[in-house]
Amino acid sequence: MSRTPRTIRRTGTSAAVTAALFLLLTGAAVLAAPASYAGVPGGTGAADRNNDFNGDGYADVLIGAPEGRVDGKAGAGYVTVQYGAPNGIGTNTSTPKGRTAVFSQSTPGVPGTSEAWDGFGHAVASGDIDGDGYDDAIIGAPGEAEGTVAGAGRVTVLYGSAQGLGTRAGSFTAPTPTSGARFGAAVAAARFSSATPNDDIAVLDEDGAQVFTLRQGRLTRTARLALPQHPEGHRIQPAGLTTGDYDKDGFADLVVSGFSQADTYAQGWSAVYAGGASFTHLRDLRGGTASASGDIDKDGYDDLVVGQVSSPDDEAEGLTGGLIGVYYGGEDGPVGEEGAAQWWTQNSAGVPGVGRHGDAWGADVSVADVNGDGYADVAVGAPGKDLGNEADAGAVWLLRGAAGGLTATGSQSFDQNTANIPGTAEAEDSWGAQVRLVDTDADGRAELVAAAPVENAGDGVAWFLPAGPSGLLASGSWSFGAGSLGAPVVGSRYGSAIDE
Repeated sequence: MSRTPRTIRRTGTSAAVTAALFLLLTGAAVLAAPASYAGVPGGTGAADRNNDFNGDGYADVLIGAPEGRVDGKAGAGYVTVQYGAPNGIGTNTSTPKGRTAVFSQSTPGVPGTSEAWDGFGHAVASGDIDGDGYDDAIIGAPGEAEGTVAGAGRVTVLYGSAQGLGTRAGSFTAPTPTSGARFGAAVAAARFSSATPNDDIAVLDEDGAQVFTLRQGRLTRTARLALPQHPEGHRIQPAGLTTGDYDKDGFADLVVSGFSQADTYAQGWSAVYAGGASFTHLRDLRGGTASASGDIDKDGYDDLVVGQVSSPDDEAEGLTGGLIGVYYGGEDGPVGEEGAAQWWTQNSAGVPGVGRHGDAWGADVSVADVNGDGYADVAVGAPGKDLGNEADAGAVWLLRGAAGGLTATGSQSFDQNTANIPGTAEAEDSWGAQVRLVDTDADGRAELVAAAPVENAGDGVAWFLPAGPSGLLASGSWSFGAGSLGAPVVGSRYGSAIDE
């Protein structure tokens, strides 16, 4: 497929909520760590994956279970961490035993108290917030009450160390907590300016994003950034945050995304803010109910990938079943040719499968180099994909990066009926509601972690697919749930959030 974009008009539609379900799917002691490898403080997000909590050179995996029952409190929530190693990540039941930990607001040293429907783990991210060379875990609990202020939201930071997470922690909320603000609905971390050598924390709430910087031991708000504007003036609801160095200036840029009921919750919009001495609003872009960043064409500029599950307008134009768009980075930030994205669907030439209404192809995306060729590849989740008579069983695709940009050459698709993938595709599994590409064994190839948070009546299950020179591998794949990590299982919706 050429990089000539397909132009899509920006029009509103009557309200409908068919696709909303896919958008709204939304402790143990730490063992001794391997020899320290503590990295360089700070980073720019996409180029520096910023998820090595113990500084040993291996990426770690942070997963949220926001509806997990803790101390008998439904929906209190928790997170798990699986530390990377030469043989990748594992579980408590792995051979050899995997190194893992579980954290909630009931874990000693973690601030706060586990309360019903706090949603601790609803959003997760990582970055080096204190500049000590160890990445830190950032955890959003948007349901947290602040005193009598219900649903104000709170964010917790678990600081990394040579021993991993759990040696110290802190938490913070908005300078003025507001009822229903859901502070912590999404979180991100990256080095946005030269003001400090540390990464900053971006936090999404109902009104947009707030950016916090650690100064003199205190996280201080340094910026307030608005949600994108709907071209027809409709209200934008917050959806997510993404970082990447799209203009190659050495500082991360921030993308604040949302969607509108007027677009049936299916068409995203994204505001791009350039980092530097201060944040500069570059432009608003179409797309962003899901988003991720990486250098797809290996030109040194990060590229922005946005997903959306397909609105009636999209389907009227033949973009059936969901789509993803690529805005390529450059001197002026993420833009497509003639200002439009390069759009892909299941019906694009060379992409496996056929797009059908309700597939939700693009409900989640992730970007990283899977085969070690230096070009970032794109994983695409389609939790609404029907398989035979099994409605919403779900599936995952991989499209490849290349010098000419994203390509279908060598693309792959997987589901629970694929040979060597554990499990069986069943109705409403919604496999692929979360997808993450991450290199946990430091071999230069990112493996896939794909989650089905509603699998097993809402317990949630995750799958691990290894990577090789030709891409992702079904052979050697395995699955795990909260129970194999020593965490509460029933109704936890494990895998609702995975650190990008």
